[in-house]
Amino acid sequence: MIHTSNILKAKLLIVDDQAANVLLLERLLRSAGYSVITSTQNPTEVSDLHRQNRYDLILLDLNMPQMDGFQVMEGLQAIETDGTLPVLVITAQPNEKLRALKVGALDFVSKPFDIAEVLARVKNLLQVRLLNLETQKLYEQVLVEQELSEMLLHNVLPQAIAERLKGRSRLTADHLNQAIVDSYANVTVLFADIVGFTTFSQGVSPEVLVGVLNDLFTRFDHIAEHRGLEKIKTIGDCYMAAAGLPVVVTDHADRAAHMSLDMLDAIEDFNAKSPYPLNIRIGISTGAAVAGVIGKSKFLYDLWGDVVNTASRMESHGLAGRIQMSGATHQALTQSFELEHRGVIDVKGKGEMSTWFLNKAGH
Repeated sequence: MIHTSNILKAKLLIVDDQAANVLLLERLLRSAGYSVITSTQNPTEVSDLHRQNRYDLILLDLNMPQMDGFQVMEGLQAIETDGTLPVLVITAQPNEKLRALKVGALDFVSKPFDIAEVLARVKNLLQVRLLNLETQKLYEQVLVEQELSEMLLHNVLPQAIAERLKGRSRLTADHLNQAIVDSYANVTVLFADIVGFTTFSQGVSPEVLVGVLNDLFTRFDHIAEHRGLEKIKTIGDCYMAAAGLPVVVTDHADRAAHMSLDMLDAIEDFNAKSPYPLNIRIGISTGAAVAGVIGKSKFLYDLWGDVVNTASRMESHGLAGRIQMSGATHQALTQSFELEHRGVIDVKGKGEMSTWFLNKAGH
């Protein structure tokens, strides 16, 4: 329900070519408490006045010599495109009432005026119109908030996972709390770590530190999106992404290889423009994994499996400015790349492994 004080603040326009009728309606409405009242005896001004002021209700005489009320309503229809006009028509002709309602008027008042009828119809129409406007605003606010929520959800989770989670909105709380977990026979995981980050972080302010990380990781995000990888998370100065999930693809190893090369180019570009030159190590491995969302709050799409540990070891046992991959990734490549066999290295927790350096894409 709209409060009476808000109704009395409504903007009203009186349109009648007879000065006496205009004066009568103005006095009548002002005595009832309405204060924002405009009037005109020139019907040709109505469309421009409404376009400028957006009246809540227009009291419109239908019988005027220059332009009748129906012609005025035709002009208003170009402004109020929803088909409903904020018009209360004033007429002494019974046959014009139905025609006016069909054109889009909200209601009518008969001449000669009945004071109680005029005030009642004006109040009722304003109450309904203002309530509709308030409802529309609330609806639009809900749509904006829903759009924001969906944007945030899709920014946190992969699109396919977000859609599955949204599909649970019609289910019970027990269903909502169930984990979303999928198994993948082959994915390629990429880890990148900033070399000497601890020393760097001790020599700059927290603001500079965060700015540098945000710059680099934003560049990496763009590369992941371009190359078709899913960013999993950042842990301090470490960036983790994966190819082949949640949508299965056969060229996951190629995608990860291309992304890692792009990341080295991004670091080179960053160093050319930044007073804080940095370097990274990148490790890649391929294998089976389980991925999904677990828990019931602060959802995070994550990845588990030996392939994650191996990719992390490829990074930590690698060299600055180089991309090291496991033998599994080397075998999974389907495109041409320039590779350098590093040989067999002793990997913590894994033992001896044959690894490869990725130098550049093939031709």
